[in-house]
Amino acid sequence: MVRIGNIVIPESELVERFVRSAGPGGQNVNKVSTAVELRFDIAQSPSLPEPVRARLLARRDRRITADGVLVINAQTLRTQDRNREDARERLAAFISQSLHAPKKRIPTRPTRGSKERRLTGKRERGTLKQGRSRTDWD
Repeated sequence: MVRIGNIVIPESELVERFVRSAGPGGQNVNKVSTAVELRFDIAQSPSLPEPVRARLLARRDRRITADGVLVINAQTLRTQDRNREDARERLAAFISQSLHAPKKRIPTRPTRGSKERRLTGKRERGTLKQGRSRTDWD
């Protein structure tokens, strides 16, 4: 069971697959399946509230498949149990980012003072460059 705030995801919704880790590691890598591939179906999960599900599916993340399944690969640690815990922690962190709706941006306009400062700076820069131009010495 994974708890994220007031959301509880039961074990039945998580699909874990254990595979061999990639990369160096000696003989242990070739014998033991320590890497974990955790799959969580965001689109079909009954434990997620609808606004959270919509925010998760709207995210443009390469870990989310076209079917709405989140795939997390954990293989950095040496044991299967620690990789399993790491995958679940990463799932919790991923979902917790979408728990709260982002604040709506309120468009603002530049102040009169900022406009004047910008135009004054442009004028000063123009006169500086004009002073560098070639002049006739006649």
